[in-house]
Amino acid sequence: MINIQKTLLVGLTSGLTIVLVACGTADGQENDQQQVTEMQTNSRAEAVFAGGCFWCVEADFEKLPGVIEAISGYAGGHAVNPTYQQVVRGGTGHYEAAKIIYDPSVVSYKELLEYFWIHVDPTDGGGQFCDRGQSYETAIFATSTQIEIAQTSKQTLQNSGRLKEDVVTPIITGGPFYKAETYHQDYYKKNPIRYKYYRNGCRRDKRIKQVWGQ
Repeated sequence: MINIQKTLLVGLTSGLTIVLVACGTADGQENDQQQVTEMQTNSRAEAVFAGGCFWCVEADFEKLPGVIEAISGYAGGHAVNPTYQQVVRGGTGHYEAAKIIYDPSVVSYKELLEYFWIHVDPTDGGGQFCDRGQSYETAIFATSTQIEIAQTSKQTLQNSGRLKEDVVTPIITGGPFYKAETYHQDYYKKNPIRYKYYRNGCRRDKRIKQVWGQ
């Protein structure tokens, strides 16, 4: 699968020029993937969403009250312990995804779904924003107890008339989730300038406003 615009060249007003590498390409070559087992207690539950660049999905969800942590990783494919390079090259079936650890007494799964929808373009079946290809497409990975809620949420959105095109985001029965390399975790915190230029250059927020309005 071909990924378009994987490198963004950004000129700074100071006259310096940096090469901003697109989502998932960063300094460091750590490869510490591990399958993250499902965890659910009275105060902690999990949900998995794919919404394009996992840096952005992680950053968006960690702003939501009730979310304890968001973990960048890979889901939906057949390869065991995939690397970032394998996923974006294609052939693994994996999506860039984020596992959301949340407190269900503060925020419900239904509310997480509603938050997810308005932070992606669910009408785009070819990727998200400047990142193209299957690994950057949207998806909801639901457990047996979540799948009906997710399906209802999707149908409600489709019937609402809020979007000009059909919702193409699939709802997939949840499977193994593999944690991405260490340098991807909390990328927006560890590399705020690079992250800002990537997100702005990819026009993620601009497109979201076009889809959803202000």
